[in-house]
Amino acid sequence: MQTPFVLVIFGATGDLMRRKLLPALFRLYKQKELGESFYIVGFARRELNNEEFREFLGKKLHADGVWDKFSKNLYYQQGFFGDVKGYNALIEKLNEFDKRVGACIARIFYLATPPANYEEIIDKLVSTKLSEGCGQGSSKWTRIAIEKPFGKDLATAKAIDKRLGRVFEERQIFRVDHYLGKETVQNMIAFRFANGIFEPIWNRNFIDHVQITWAERQGIGERGSFFDGVGLLRDVAQNHIMQLIASVAMEQPLSFSKEGVRQARAAAIKAIRCIEPNEVSKYIVRGQYEGYNKEPEVDQNSTTETFVAIKLFVDTPRFENVPFYVRVGKKMPKDVVEISIVFIQTCHLLFKEYGCPEIGNVLTIRIQPDEGISLGVIAKKPGARLSLGTVSMYFSYQGEFGEKGAEPYEKLLLDIFSGDQMLFNRSDELESSWEFITKILEGWTLQGKSTVLSYKPGTWGPRQAHTLIEKDRRKWL
Repeated sequence: MQTPFVLVIFGATGDLMRRKLLPALFRLYKQKELGESFYIVGFARRELNNEEFREFLGKKLHADGVWDKFSKNLYYQQGFFGDVKGYNALIEKLNEFDKRVGACIARIFYLATPPANYEEIIDKLVSTKLSEGCGQGSSKWTRIAIEKPFGKDLATAKAIDKRLGRVFEERQIFRVDHYLGKETVQNMIAFRFANGIFEPIWNRNFIDHVQITWAERQGIGERGSFFDGVGLLRDVAQNHIMQLIASVAMEQPLSFSKEGVRQARAAAIKAIRCIEPNEVSKYIVRGQYEGYNKEPEVDQNSTTETFVAIKLFVDTPRFENVPFYVRVGKKMPKDVVEISIVFIQTCHLLFKEYGCPEIGNVLTIRIQPDEGISLGVIAKKPGARLSLGTVSMYFSYQGEFGEKGAEPYEKLLLDIFSGDQMLFNRSDELESSWEFITKILEGWTLQGKSTVLSYKPGTWGPRQAHTLIEKDRRKWL
Protein backbone atom coordinates (compact mmCIF):
# COMPACT_ATOMS: atom_id res chain seq x y z
CA MET A 1 0.00 0.00 0.00
CA GLN A 2 1.55 3.26 -1.13
CA THR A 3 -1.47 5.43 -0.37
CA PRO A 4 -2.57 6.38 3.17
CA PHE A 5 -5.46 4.51 4.76
CA VAL A 6 -7.23 4.14 8.08
CA LEU A 7 -8.43 0.75 9.30
CA VAL A 8 -11.16 0.84 11.97
CA ILE A 9 -11.56 -2.53 13.71
CA PHE A 10 -14.76 -3.03 15.68
CA GLY A 11 -14.26 -5.59 18.45
CA ALA A 12 -10.56 -4.75 18.67
CA THR A 13 -10.02 -6.29 22.11
CA GLY A 14 -11.45 -9.64 21.02
CA ASP A 15 -9.94 -12.98 20.08
CA LEU A 16 -9.85 -12.42 16.30
CA MET A 17 -7.89 -9.20 16.66
CA ARG A 18 -5.29 -10.68 18.99
CA ARG A 19 -4.84 -14.06 17.26
CA LYS A 20 -5.18 -13.17 13.58
CA LEU A 21 -5.52 -9.53 12.57
CA LEU A 22 -2.84 -7.93 14.71
CA PRO A 23 -0.10 -10.54 13.95
CA ALA A 24 -0.92 -10.25 10.23
CA LEU A 25 -0.77 -6.45 10.30
CA PHE A 26 2.50 -6.55 12.25
CA ARG A 27 4.09 -8.96 9.75
CA LEU A 28 2.93 -6.80 6.84
CA TYR A 29 4.53 -3.80 8.53
CA LYS A 30 7.84 -5.63 8.97
CA GLN A 31 7.69 -6.60 5.30
CA LYS A 32 7.15 -2.91 4.43
CA GLU A 33 3.76 -3.66 2.83
CA LEU A 34 1.71 -1.00 4.62
CA GLY A 35 3.28 2.17 3.23
CA GLU A 36 4.37 5.27 5.09
CA SER A 37 1.05 6.66 6.37
CA PHE A 38 -1.53 4.36 7.92
CA TYR A 39 -3.70 4.41 11.01
CA ILE A 40 -5.27 1.45 12.82
CA VAL A 41 -8.08 2.36 15.20
CA GLY A 42 -9.51 -0.17 17.63
CA PHE A 43 -13.14 0.31 18.65
CA ALA A 44 -14.43 -1.65 21.67
CA ARG A 45 -16.20 -1.32 25.03
CA ARG A 46 -13.21 -1.43 27.36
CA GLU A 47 -12.03 1.83 28.89
CA LEU A 48 -8.53 2.16 27.47
CA ASN A 49 -6.42 5.00 26.15
CA ASN A 50 -4.03 4.69 23.21
CA GLU A 51 -1.05 3.62 25.32
CA GLU A 52 -3.05 1.05 27.30
CA PHE A 53 -4.43 -0.36 24.05
CA ARG A 54 -0.92 -0.69 22.61
CA GLU A 55 0.30 -2.39 25.76
CA PHE A 56 -2.73 -4.72 25.81
CA LEU A 57 -1.99 -5.91 22.25
CA GLY A 58 1.80 -5.95 22.63
CA LYS A 59 1.65 -8.71 25.24
CA LYS A 60 1.15 -11.25 22.45
CA LEU A 61 4.09 -10.01 20.38
CA HIS A 62 7.79 -9.48 20.94
CA ALA A 63 8.28 -6.01 22.38
CA ASP A 64 11.20 -5.09 20.15
CA GLY A 65 12.13 -1.89 18.38
CA VAL A 66 9.98 -2.79 15.37
CA TRP A 67 6.92 -3.20 17.58
CA ASP A 68 7.56 0.19 19.16
CA LYS A 69 7.54 1.84 15.74
CA PHE A 70 4.52 -0.10 14.53
CA SER A 71 2.47 0.52 17.68
CA LYS A 72 2.64 4.28 17.14
CA ASN A 73 0.12 3.69 14.34
CA LEU A 74 -2.36 2.08 16.77
CA TYR A 75 -5.14 4.16 18.29
CA TYR A 76 -8.14 3.35 20.45
CA GLN A 77 -11.72 4.58 20.65
CA GLN A 78 -13.88 3.40 23.53
CA GLY A 79 -17.52 2.95 22.64
CA PHE A 80 -20.56 0.69 22.61
CA PHE A 81 -21.71 -0.61 19.25
CA GLY A 82 -25.24 0.69 19.76
CA ASP A 83 -24.31 4.10 21.23
CA VAL A 84 -23.71 7.00 18.85
CA LYS A 85 -21.36 8.73 21.32
CA GLY A 86 -18.39 6.51 20.46
CA TYR A 87 -18.97 6.96 16.73
CA ASN A 88 -19.01 10.76 17.04
CA ALA A 89 -15.68 10.60 18.88
CA LEU A 90 -14.38 8.29 16.14
CA ILE A 91 -15.31 10.91 13.53
CA GLU A 92 -13.09 13.44 15.30
CA LYS A 93 -10.17 11.00 15.21
CA LEU A 94 -10.62 10.27 11.52
CA ASN A 95 -10.89 13.97 10.67
CA GLU A 96 -7.64 14.55 12.54
CA PHE A 97 -5.91 11.89 10.41
CA ASP A 98 -7.23 13.57 7.24
CA LYS A 99 -5.78 16.88 8.37
CA ARG A 100 -2.38 15.31 9.02
CA VAL A 101 -2.24 13.86 5.52
CA GLY A 102 -3.95 16.83 3.89
CA ALA A 103 -6.52 14.71 2.03
CA CYS A 104 -9.46 12.36 2.48
CA ILE A 105 -7.98 9.01 3.50
CA ALA A 106 -9.46 5.69 2.40
CA ARG A 107 -11.54 4.30 5.28
CA ILE A 108 -11.91 0.58 5.92
CA PHE A 109 -14.33 -0.66 8.57
CA TYR A 110 -13.58 -4.21 9.76
CA LEU A 111 -16.31 -5.90 11.80
CA ALA A 112 -14.34 -8.38 13.95
CA THR A 113 -17.42 -9.00 16.08
CA PRO A 114 -20.11 -11.68 16.39
CA PRO A 115 -22.69 -11.43 13.57
CA ALA A 116 -25.31 -10.30 16.12
CA ASN A 117 -23.54 -6.93 16.26
CA TYR A 118 -23.38 -6.32 12.50
CA GLU A 119 -26.74 -4.61 12.09
CA GLU A 120 -26.31 -2.07 14.88
CA ILE A 121 -22.79 -1.19 13.73
CA ILE A 122 -23.98 -0.71 10.14
CA ASP A 123 -26.90 1.41 11.37
CA LYS A 124 -24.56 3.70 13.29
CA LEU A 125 -22.15 3.98 10.34
CA VAL A 126 -25.13 5.20 8.30
CA SER A 127 -26.69 7.56 10.86
CA THR A 128 -23.34 9.23 11.60
CA LYS A 129 -22.46 9.31 7.86
CA LEU A 130 -19.20 7.48 8.52
CA SER A 131 -20.18 5.18 5.66
CA GLU A 132 -19.95 8.13 3.29
CA GLY A 133 -16.25 8.77 3.93
CA CYS A 134 -15.05 12.28 4.61
CA GLY A 135 -16.99 13.89 1.76
CA GLN A 136 -15.88 15.11 -1.67
CA GLY A 137 -16.96 11.84 -3.27
CA SER A 138 -14.66 9.83 -1.01
CA SER A 139 -17.29 7.15 -0.40
CA LYS A 140 -15.80 5.20 -3.32
CA TRP A 141 -12.71 4.67 -1.16
CA THR A 142 -14.76 3.44 1.82
CA ARG A 143 -14.91 -0.34 2.34
CA ILE A 144 -16.44 -2.69 4.88
CA ALA A 145 -15.18 -6.16 5.83
CA ILE A 146 -17.27 -8.67 7.76
CA GLU A 147 -16.29 -12.04 9.18
CA LYS A 148 -18.06 -15.36 8.83
CA PRO A 149 -20.50 -16.78 9.79
CA PHE A 150 -22.60 -14.43 7.68
CA GLY A 151 -25.88 -15.00 9.52
CA LYS A 152 -27.44 -18.05 11.20
CA ASP A 153 -29.55 -19.33 8.30
CA LEU A 154 -30.74 -18.33 4.84
CA ALA A 155 -33.20 -15.71 6.13
CA THR A 156 -30.72 -13.93 8.42
CA ALA A 157 -27.97 -14.07 5.78
CA LYS A 158 -30.30 -12.44 3.26
CA ALA A 159 -31.27 -9.79 5.81
CA ILE A 160 -27.64 -8.90 6.55
CA ASP A 161 -26.81 -8.79 2.86
CA LYS A 162 -29.83 -6.64 2.09
CA ARG A 163 -28.84 -4.22 4.84
CA LEU A 164 -25.28 -4.03 3.54
CA GLY A 165 -26.57 -3.51 -0.01
CA ARG A 166 -28.60 -0.47 1.02
CA VAL A 167 -25.48 1.24 2.34
CA PHE A 168 -22.56 -0.04 0.27
CA GLU A 169 -22.07 -1.11 -3.33
CA GLU A 170 -20.98 -4.70 -3.89
CA ARG A 171 -17.47 -3.51 -4.81
CA GLN A 172 -17.15 -2.02 -1.30
CA ILE A 173 -18.14 -5.20 0.58
CA PHE A 174 -15.50 -7.77 1.60
CA ARG A 175 -16.93 -10.95 3.14
CA VAL A 176 -13.97 -12.62 4.80
CA ASP A 177 -13.48 -16.38 4.75
CA HIS A 178 -9.80 -16.86 5.56
CA TYR A 179 -9.71 -20.25 3.80
CA LEU A 180 -9.84 -18.40 0.50
CA GLY A 181 -6.57 -16.74 1.50
CA LYS A 182 -4.72 -20.02 1.98
CA GLU A 183 -2.00 -20.72 -0.57
CA THR A 184 -3.13 -24.27 -1.34
CA VAL A 185 -6.74 -23.28 -2.00
CA GLN A 186 -5.56 -20.55 -4.37
CA ASN A 187 -3.11 -22.96 -5.99
CA MET A 188 -5.95 -25.32 -6.91
CA ILE A 189 -6.79 -23.07 -9.85
CA ALA A 190 -3.21 -23.16 -11.12
CA PHE A 191 -2.83 -26.87 -10.36
CA ARG A 192 -5.98 -27.85 -12.24
CA PHE A 193 -5.90 -25.56 -15.23
CA ALA A 194 -2.16 -25.00 -15.82
CA ASN A 195 -1.32 -28.74 -15.90
CA GLY A 196 -2.59 -30.55 -18.95
CA ILE A 197 -2.21 -33.97 -17.30
CA PHE A 198 -5.00 -33.45 -14.75
CA GLU A 199 -7.80 -31.47 -16.37
CA PRO A 200 -8.68 -34.20 -18.95
CA ILE A 201 -9.31 -36.72 -16.12
CA TRP A 202 -10.96 -34.28 -13.69
CA ASN A 203 -14.46 -35.65 -14.25
CA ARG A 204 -16.93 -38.46 -13.53
CA ASN A 205 -15.32 -40.79 -16.08
CA PHE A 206 -12.17 -41.06 -13.99
CA ILE A 207 -13.02 -39.88 -10.45
CA ASP A 208 -14.66 -42.40 -8.14
CA HIS A 209 -15.36 -40.00 -5.27
CA VAL A 210 -14.00 -37.00 -3.35
CA GLN A 211 -13.23 -36.85 0.38
CA ILE A 212 -12.80 -33.69 2.43
CA THR A 213 -11.63 -33.82 6.04
CA TRP A 214 -11.50 -30.87 8.43
CA ALA A 215 -10.30 -32.02 11.85
CA GLU A 216 -9.08 -30.38 15.04
CA ARG A 217 -7.62 -32.05 18.12
CA GLN A 218 -8.84 -29.32 20.41
CA GLY A 219 -12.39 -28.78 21.58
CA ILE A 220 -14.14 -25.44 21.73
CA GLY A 221 -11.69 -23.93 24.22
CA GLU A 222 -12.86 -20.56 25.54
CA ARG A 223 -15.40 -20.07 22.75
CA GLY A 224 -18.27 -21.78 24.57
CA SER A 225 -20.71 -18.86 24.59
CA PHE A 226 -20.16 -18.24 20.86
CA PHE A 227 -19.87 -21.82 19.63
CA ASP A 228 -22.86 -23.22 21.52
CA GLY A 229 -25.16 -20.86 19.67
CA VAL A 230 -23.64 -21.63 16.29
CA GLY A 231 -22.37 -25.22 15.98
CA LEU A 232 -19.86 -26.70 13.56
CA LEU A 233 -22.22 -26.85 10.58
CA ARG A 234 -22.58 -23.06 10.57
CA ASP A 235 -19.10 -22.27 11.87
CA VAL A 236 -17.13 -24.38 9.37
CA ALA A 237 -19.28 -26.21 6.80
CA GLN A 238 -21.24 -23.18 5.56
CA ASN A 239 -18.08 -21.34 4.62
CA HIS A 240 -14.76 -23.22 4.69
CA ILE A 241 -16.10 -26.53 3.39
CA MET A 242 -18.17 -24.88 0.67
CA GLN A 243 -15.04 -23.14 -0.60
CA LEU A 244 -13.08 -26.41 -0.63
CA ILE A 245 -15.88 -28.14 -2.56
CA ALA A 246 -15.97 -25.26 -5.04
CA SER A 247 -12.21 -25.43 -5.59
CA VAL A 248 -12.63 -29.05 -6.72
CA ALA A 249 -15.90 -28.74 -8.63
CA MET A 250 -15.65 -25.35 -10.36
CA GLU A 251 -15.28 -25.05 -14.10
CA GLN A 252 -12.41 -23.15 -15.65
CA PRO A 253 -12.93 -19.40 -15.10
CA LEU A 254 -13.31 -17.34 -18.26
CA SER A 255 -10.39 -15.25 -17.02
CA PHE A 256 -8.09 -15.09 -14.01
CA SER A 257 -9.83 -11.98 -12.78
CA LYS A 258 -12.00 -11.00 -9.84
CA GLU A 259 -15.31 -11.67 -11.56
CA GLY A 260 -14.07 -14.59 -13.64
CA VAL A 261 -12.99 -16.58 -10.59
CA ARG A 262 -15.93 -15.54 -8.41
CA GLN A 263 -18.42 -16.45 -11.14
CA ALA A 264 -16.94 -19.95 -11.51
CA ARG A 265 -16.88 -20.43 -7.74
CA ALA A 266 -20.47 -19.22 -7.32
CA ALA A 267 -21.70 -21.55 -10.08
CA ALA A 268 -20.05 -24.55 -8.39
CA ILE A 269 -21.63 -23.79 -5.01
CA LYS A 270 -25.04 -23.27 -6.62
CA ALA A 271 -24.72 -26.71 -8.26
CA ILE A 272 -24.40 -28.52 -4.90
CA ARG A 273 -27.57 -30.58 -4.59
CA CYS A 274 -29.66 -29.61 -1.57
CA ILE A 275 -30.58 -32.35 0.88
CA GLU A 276 -34.27 -32.07 1.71
CA PRO A 277 -35.16 -31.95 5.44
CA ASN A 278 -36.91 -35.34 5.36
CA GLU A 279 -33.77 -36.98 3.87
CA VAL A 280 -31.21 -35.48 6.24
CA SER A 281 -30.82 -38.69 8.26
CA LYS A 282 -29.92 -40.55 5.06
CA TYR A 283 -27.03 -38.26 4.12
CA ILE A 284 -25.93 -36.56 7.37
CA VAL A 285 -24.42 -37.75 10.65
CA ARG A 286 -24.13 -35.26 13.53
CA GLY A 287 -22.22 -35.87 16.72
CA GLN A 288 -21.08 -34.26 19.96
CA TYR A 289 -17.94 -35.23 21.84
CA GLU A 290 -18.28 -36.62 25.33
CA GLY A 291 -17.84 -33.86 27.90
CA TYR A 292 -18.97 -31.05 25.61
CA ASN A 293 -21.84 -30.13 27.94
CA LYS A 294 -19.33 -29.59 30.75
CA GLU A 295 -17.32 -27.02 28.80
CA PRO A 296 -17.41 -23.42 30.15
CA GLU A 297 -20.45 -21.37 29.07
CA VAL A 298 -22.15 -24.34 27.38
CA ASP A 299 -25.77 -25.28 28.09
CA GLN A 300 -25.89 -28.60 29.98
CA ASN A 301 -28.71 -29.78 27.70
CA SER A 302 -27.13 -28.49 24.49
CA THR A 303 -27.62 -30.43 21.26
CA THR A 304 -25.01 -28.36 19.41
CA GLU A 305 -22.95 -30.49 17.05
CA THR A 306 -19.16 -30.72 17.25
CA PHE A 307 -18.97 -33.25 14.40
CA VAL A 308 -20.74 -33.53 11.05
CA ALA A 309 -20.34 -36.07 8.24
CA ILE A 310 -22.10 -35.40 4.94
CA LYS A 311 -22.57 -37.23 1.67
CA LEU A 312 -23.46 -34.81 -1.12
CA PHE A 313 -23.49 -34.41 -4.89
CA VAL A 314 -22.59 -31.59 -7.26
CA ASP A 315 -25.07 -31.51 -10.13
CA THR A 316 -22.84 -30.62 -13.07
CA PRO A 317 -21.99 -32.71 -16.15
CA ARG A 318 -18.42 -32.95 -14.86
CA PHE A 319 -19.36 -34.48 -11.48
CA GLU A 320 -22.69 -36.16 -12.23
CA ASN A 321 -23.29 -38.93 -9.61
CA VAL A 322 -19.79 -38.55 -8.11
CA PRO A 323 -20.24 -38.53 -4.30
CA PHE A 324 -18.45 -36.03 -2.09
CA TYR A 325 -17.88 -37.28 1.46
CA VAL A 326 -17.21 -34.55 4.01
CA ARG A 327 -16.33 -34.91 7.69
CA VAL A 328 -15.83 -31.97 10.03
CA GLY A 329 -15.03 -32.43 13.69
CA LYS A 330 -13.46 -31.27 16.93
CA LYS A 331 -11.61 -33.49 19.41
CA MET A 332 -10.36 -35.57 16.50
CA PRO A 333 -7.18 -37.74 16.52
CA LYS A 334 -5.12 -35.06 14.73
CA ASP A 335 -5.16 -31.60 13.20
CA VAL A 336 -5.61 -31.88 9.46
CA VAL A 337 -7.49 -30.26 6.62
CA GLU A 338 -7.23 -31.97 3.25
CA ILE A 339 -9.01 -32.81 0.03
CA SER A 340 -8.58 -36.26 -1.51
CA ILE A 341 -9.65 -37.02 -5.07
CA VAL A 342 -9.95 -40.80 -5.33
CA PHE A 343 -9.70 -42.01 -8.92
CA ILE A 344 -11.49 -45.09 -10.23
CA GLN A 345 -9.37 -48.15 -9.53
CA THR A 346 -8.87 -50.26 -12.63
CA CYS A 347 -6.57 -53.26 -12.39
CA HIS A 348 -5.02 -53.90 -15.81
CA LEU A 349 -5.34 -57.40 -17.27
CA LEU A 350 -1.57 -57.78 -16.92
CA PHE A 351 -1.89 -57.81 -13.13
CA LYS A 352 -5.23 -59.55 -12.51
CA GLU A 353 -3.63 -62.73 -11.20
CA TYR A 354 -1.28 -60.81 -8.89
CA GLY A 355 -3.88 -58.46 -7.44
CA CYS A 356 -3.95 -54.68 -7.22
CA PRO A 357 -4.19 -52.46 -4.12
CA GLU A 358 -7.73 -51.71 -2.99
CA ILE A 359 -7.13 -47.99 -3.49
CA GLY A 360 -4.66 -46.94 -6.16
CA ASN A 361 -4.51 -43.39 -7.47
CA VAL A 362 -5.39 -40.69 -4.92
CA LEU A 363 -4.57 -37.03 -5.30
CA THR A 364 -4.45 -35.31 -1.89
CA ILE A 365 -4.30 -31.57 -1.40
CA ARG A 366 -3.17 -30.81 2.16
CA ILE A 367 -4.46 -27.42 3.35
CA GLN A 368 -2.98 -27.66 6.84
CA PRO A 369 -0.65 -28.38 8.46
CA ASP A 370 2.34 -28.59 6.10
CA GLU A 371 0.58 -27.33 3.00
CA GLY A 372 1.32 -29.46 -0.03
CA ILE A 373 0.12 -31.97 -2.63
CA SER A 374 0.67 -35.72 -2.87
CA LEU A 375 -0.21 -38.25 -5.55
CA GLY A 376 -0.63 -41.94 -4.78
CA VAL A 377 0.47 -44.27 -7.59
CA ILE A 378 0.78 -48.04 -7.91
CA ALA A 379 4.30 -49.47 -8.09
CA LYS A 380 5.98 -52.85 -7.89
CA LYS A 381 7.25 -53.77 -4.43
CA PRO A 382 10.93 -54.82 -4.22
CA GLY A 383 11.53 -58.56 -4.43
CA ALA A 384 11.70 -61.52 -6.80
CA ARG A 385 7.92 -62.00 -6.90
CA LEU A 386 5.62 -59.51 -8.58
CA SER A 387 3.65 -57.67 -5.94
CA LEU A 388 2.00 -54.27 -6.25
CA GLY A 389 1.60 -51.53 -3.66
CA THR A 390 0.72 -47.85 -3.43
CA VAL A 391 3.46 -45.26 -3.05
CA SER A 392 3.22 -41.50 -2.63
CA MET A 393 4.85 -38.67 -4.56
CA TYR A 394 4.73 -35.56 -2.41
CA PHE A 395 5.79 -31.95 -2.43
CA SER A 396 5.38 -29.30 0.25
CA TYR A 397 5.41 -25.56 -0.25
CA GLN A 398 7.99 -25.16 2.49
CA GLY A 399 10.31 -27.77 1.02
CA GLU A 400 9.98 -26.73 -2.61
CA PHE A 401 9.91 -22.95 -2.35
CA GLY A 402 11.65 -22.42 0.98
CA GLU A 403 8.59 -20.71 2.42
CA LYS A 404 4.93 -21.37 3.05
CA GLY A 405 3.78 -18.15 1.43
CA ALA A 406 1.77 -15.39 3.01
CA GLU A 407 -0.48 -16.21 5.94
CA PRO A 408 -4.17 -16.06 4.93
CA TYR A 409 -4.96 -12.86 6.81
CA GLU A 410 -1.89 -11.12 5.38
CA LYS A 411 -3.07 -11.84 1.85
CA LEU A 412 -6.70 -10.93 2.58
CA LEU A 413 -5.83 -7.66 4.34
CA LEU A 414 -3.65 -6.57 1.43
CA ASP A 415 -6.49 -7.37 -0.97
CA ILE A 416 -8.94 -5.34 1.14
CA PHE A 417 -6.54 -2.39 1.16
CA SER A 418 -6.10 -2.58 -2.63
CA GLY A 419 -9.78 -3.31 -3.37
CA ASP A 420 -9.24 -6.74 -4.96
CA GLN A 421 -12.31 -8.96 -4.27
CA MET A 422 -11.21 -12.20 -5.97
CA LEU A 423 -10.72 -14.05 -2.67
CA PHE A 424 -13.93 -12.83 -1.04
CA ASN A 425 -17.44 -14.26 -1.08
CA ARG A 426 -20.02 -12.80 -3.43
CA SER A 427 -23.62 -12.45 -2.28
CA ASP A 428 -24.93 -15.21 -4.58
CA GLU A 429 -22.28 -17.62 -3.25
CA LEU A 430 -23.56 -16.99 0.25
CA GLU A 431 -27.19 -17.46 -0.69
CA SER A 432 -26.52 -20.84 -2.34
CA SER A 433 -24.42 -22.12 0.57
CA TRP A 434 -26.98 -20.99 3.14
CA GLU A 435 -29.80 -22.64 1.18
CA PHE A 436 -27.93 -25.96 1.45
CA ILE A 437 -27.12 -25.52 5.17
CA THR A 438 -30.58 -24.25 6.16
CA LYS A 439 -32.31 -27.36 4.79
CA ILE A 440 -30.03 -29.49 6.98
CA LEU A 441 -30.87 -27.35 10.03
CA GLU A 442 -34.57 -27.77 9.26
CA GLY A 443 -34.07 -31.53 9.04
CA TRP A 444 -32.37 -31.58 12.44
CA THR A 445 -35.27 -29.64 13.91
CA LEU A 446 -37.66 -32.32 12.60
CA GLN A 447 -35.49 -35.12 13.98
CA GLY A 448 -35.03 -33.63 17.45
CA LYS A 449 -32.35 -34.42 20.00
CA SER A 450 -32.16 -38.16 19.40
CA THR A 451 -29.93 -37.87 16.32
CA VAL A 452 -27.09 -36.10 18.17
CA LEU A 453 -24.67 -39.02 18.54
CA SER A 454 -21.99 -39.10 21.21
CA TYR A 455 -18.36 -39.92 20.40
CA LYS A 456 -15.19 -40.26 22.45
CA PRO A 457 -12.57 -37.48 22.17
CA GLY A 458 -9.62 -38.60 20.06
CA THR A 459 -11.75 -40.69 17.66
CA TRP A 460 -13.05 -39.99 14.16
CA GLY A 461 -16.60 -39.27 15.32
CA PRO A 462 -19.58 -41.59 15.81
CA ARG A 463 -19.54 -45.07 14.29
CA GLN A 464 -22.40 -43.98 11.99
CA ALA A 465 -19.97 -41.63 10.18
CA HIS A 466 -18.04 -44.70 9.03
CA THR A 467 -21.26 -46.47 8.05
CA LEU A 468 -22.19 -43.47 5.89
CA ILE A 469 -19.29 -44.16 3.53
CA GLU A 470 -18.86 -47.91 4.08
CA LYS A 471 -22.40 -48.71 2.91
CA ASP A 472 -21.20 -47.43 -0.49
CA ARG A 473 -18.27 -49.92 -0.32
CA ARG A 474 -15.79 -47.12 0.32
CA LYS A 475 -13.88 -46.04 3.41
CA TRP A 476 -12.36 -42.93 4.91
CA LEU A 477 -8.71 -42.53 4.01
